Formats: sequence, C-alpha cells, structure tokens
Amino acid sequence: MSKTQKKHKVAWGITGGGDKIVEIVKVMLELKEQYASKVDIHVFVSKNGETMLRFYKQFEILKQEFTNFRVEMNANAPFLASWLQSGKYDFMLVAPTSSNTVAKIVNSIGDTLITNSVIMSLKAFGEVYVLPTDYKESVVETVIPNGKTIKIQVRKEEAEQVRKLEQMTGMHVIEKPEQIRDIFVEHYPNVGLTQS
Repeated sequence: MSKTQKKHKVAWGITGGGDKIVEIVKVMLELKEQYASKVDIHVFVSKNGETMLRFYKQFEILKQEFTNFRVEMNANAPFLASWLQSGKYDFMLVAPTSSNTVAKIVNSIGDTLITNSVIMSLKAFGEVYVLPTDYKESVVETVIPNGKTIKIQVRKEEAEQVRKLEQMTGMHVIEKPEQIRDIFVEHYPNVGLTQS
C-alpha cells in the first residue's frame, strides 16, 4: 500500500453485554491482524461496556491492542455520531449489543454514545451491524469470569426487540461472533488474503 492510499476505517462499538464477550474480543484481535494493512478498527466503549470488559478482564487487552480506543464520556463525546454521518467510517459494528442498547435503538433513544451514534448513522443512510446478546427466546448457557457456566433466560420481550431491530432500514443483525468475519469479507473481499 502506498503512502497516498488511505486505510479503510470501521467503528466498533462495545456495550454492556457480557455473553460471548471473550469470543468477540478474540474475533476483534484476529481481524485486526488479518486486515492490518488496509483496515483500521476504531473501538468505542460505552460506560457499561467498560464495566463489562473489566469484569471479564478484557479491557486492558483491547486498550493495548487498539491505538484508536475510546471510552464514552457522554452521548456526543467522543463525537462518533458526526464521524459516522460524515463518512469517516465504512460502517459501524456493535458487538456485543446489550438488550438495553437494542431497546433504546428500536425506540430512537440516543442517550448513550453507542445508541446516539447508531441512530445518527442510520439517519445518514449508513450501515450498522449489531450482535445482540439476547437474539432469540431461549435458555442459553454463558461462562462468567470465574469459569462457571450459568443458564440465563432470553425472554420473549428481548427477542421481540431484536425482531424490530431487523426491520430497520440500514440495520443488519447477526447472531454469532464468527459471523463478524463474514461482514469484513463482504466489505473488503480482496483484503486480508495471504499471498501464496
């Protein structure tokens, strides 16, 4: 890549959802490495996202690995909403996305950095991808930081909010962390391929 070529940029939001957060961080690190030559991942962490990352001992890992790593000060700081609307980023990805964040987006409540940025991006015809922690009504097993596996219930109410999210223009909902790789392949089909 010549010095005159600019890297693609992706805004990656992290909210206060704990389920699959370790797997998501692993995917983030793999994508950072695979697409390092042409794609910069900028990480934006909500206040509750910081709490959850620290709880799962992932905060310092991400802070060290990503030079563009910012924690929410308020709904407009850092000024992610404006950067998304002005086309600085190819798309926004929110993974994990807590049920609280999903409900706020569905109801156009932009009172946090991530919800405000998603709503403003959609208003400007941007593309947004979300990975909800509560995808469909079920009982799921999740591993907490001490290694213990617990069962949690995804209620009908949370699942219904995700179905509403899927109907929004410009919104793409994914279920599993491994599907994040497909998003990058779709947007950057010739990037990250190893030369033989």
